[in-house]
Amino acid sequence: MVRIPADEDEKPLIWMGTSLDDLKEFPDPVQDDIGAALSAAQFGHKAPSAKPWQGEGPGVFEIVDDLRTDTYRAVYTVRFPGAVYVLHAFQKKSRSGRRTDRQDVQMITRRLKEAQRHYEQE
Repeated sequence: MVRIPADEDEKPLIWMGTSLDDLKEFPDPVQDDIGAALSAAQFGHKAPSAKPWQGEGPGVFEIVDDLRTDTYRAVYTVRFPGAVYVLHAFQKKSRSGRRTDRQDVQMITRRLKEAQRHYEQE
């Protein structure tokens, strides 16, 4: 877990697991777009590219960015006051059309539970 400090009006980003390293593997334009969307979340806003993540209830969002024929996603939560938790960053490679790979869905569920534990301990 990596915590990035924030200014006074800005919530810190807390990167769960390998999500920061995974994001750094994305092409630069995708990193920039996802970074801008996460920055908006830090100030209490929702970027146009952020949409509710289905399956985990309110306060969990996915950022979707397409570059050429590839789709990249980052999933974060604003469910806990005082911080934005980035749960997962991945390139969508579903073999079943529009569905997100089951392993990615399970990763998000697991990291959301870890974020809950972290928030309760802080």
